[in-house]
Amino acid sequence: MSVIYTHETYLSPFTWRYGSDAMRRIWSEEHKRRLWRRVWVALAAAQHRAGLVTAEQLDDLRAHQEDVDLARAAALEAQIHHDLMAELRTFAEQCPVGGAVLHLGATSADIQDNGDALRLRESLDLLLEQLRDLLHDLAARIREYADLPCMAFTHLQPAEPTTVGYRLATYGQDLLDDYALLRRTRDEIRGKGIKGAVGTAASFAHLLRDTPFSPADLEALVMEELGLAAFPVTTQVYPRRQDYRVVSALAGLAATLYRFAFDLRLLQSPPIGEWHEPFGRRQVGSSAMPFKRNPVNAENVDSLARYVAALPRIAWDNAAHSLLERTLDDSANRRLLLPGAFLASDELLRRVRRLVRGLRLNETAIERNLATYGLFAATERLLMELVAAGADRQAMHELIRERAMTAWEAVQRGEPNPLADLLAADPEVLRYLTADRVRELLAVRGYLGDSPERALRMAHALAAL
Repeated sequence: MSVIYTHETYLSPFTWRYGSDAMRRIWSEEHKRRLWRRVWVALAAAQHRAGLVTAEQLDDLRAHQEDVDLARAAALEAQIHHDLMAELRTFAEQCPVGGAVLHLGATSADIQDNGDALRLRESLDLLLEQLRDLLHDLAARIREYADLPCMAFTHLQPAEPTTVGYRLATYGQDLLDDYALLRRTRDEIRGKGIKGAVGTAASFAHLLRDTPFSPADLEALVMEELGLAAFPVTTQVYPRRQDYRVVSALAGLAATLYRFAFDLRLLQSPPIGEWHEPFGRRQVGSSAMPFKRNPVNAENVDSLARYVAALPRIAWDNAAHSLLERTLDDSANRRLLLPGAFLASDELLRRVRRLVRGLRLNETAIERNLATYGLFAATERLLMELVAAGADRQAMHELIRERAMTAWEAVQRGEPNPLADLLAADPEVLRYLTADRVRELLAVRGYLGDSPERALRMAHALAAL
């Protein structure tokens, strides 16, 4: 730990490029060891209640609880090749009165897994705070654009009009589900408890044999001190299904953020050109083509989201392959898996929040696309009104289809859409409706259903968090 890491050696992008300082602190080596010490002191406090640790010993441990010495721990680890034992010996050396009773009856996972559970919960708290801020920002944009018409696309083809706010509300709805799942996942985080080498608490039963305390009583005191619930049954470790559940929830969040960013990338492409991510005045889009305004932040979101999406498989393997009472083949990858999942998710939320707050709309392009393609969708309303006026539905459908095909060919040649003129001048159509009424029915802004109202209701739900 005495080594100074610089950019002359490999550093993870999460060390400096992706993720917030707050999330990095949670997953730092120093914070991990503070959590371990917190668990050791909680155990000693419970054992003091049981008469196994004196008040002086407990006071000594508490006095040095925050004195993490990474350099000394690293030197010890180089000799014994066990990081938790190195930290334990470092802590014990600092406590001349209490050090001798540290870790009494415990196994490494009693300390490490409770520390991990605390760290999972802290990380979820930070993400939930960030996600709530994103939902509030999204609610503001939904309100702003609730009734701004734009073309909707199905199969990446122009379909019917929607509103920008309603489209944003679809992401908001998914993020609201993500928030609920992450909140539930956070509230269900449990530690291993204090159960010893294989989960039977045999060592603690022996220690407590001459006291009125049971192993369950001791565990309850420790977990109360930590503010953490415990799994009622464990092996040497807490069930690795918990990691799988947490990482899967993060992958679900990543899926929602990925979809938003991918849609933004599509809508920023010049043929559509309706949405644009913020672009700094001095920002460079391409090393070769100075004119380019690439959607680099949205692309970054999709890149990191793919990474998060791949992680549940590792967590699944750790859970499924946790053979009998414990194997160690999850240990190395969990040092990468858990911080990587949270730091990537942290960066995703930070970037998407900047995209939402800085989202730029090209209303000229929105109007152009509506004028080009919106008329085709509005023919559905015209057809319904023609039938209501006494026309034959099948005959009118064929007539509109033929006129629409003619108009589509004109659009493909780069000409203005002539569909409204064709239908407003058609003798068969005019038998049932006036030309003015035909044009009124083909007005795109009148064919939005109740999307503005639904968008506003979603905005209210997001803002209420």
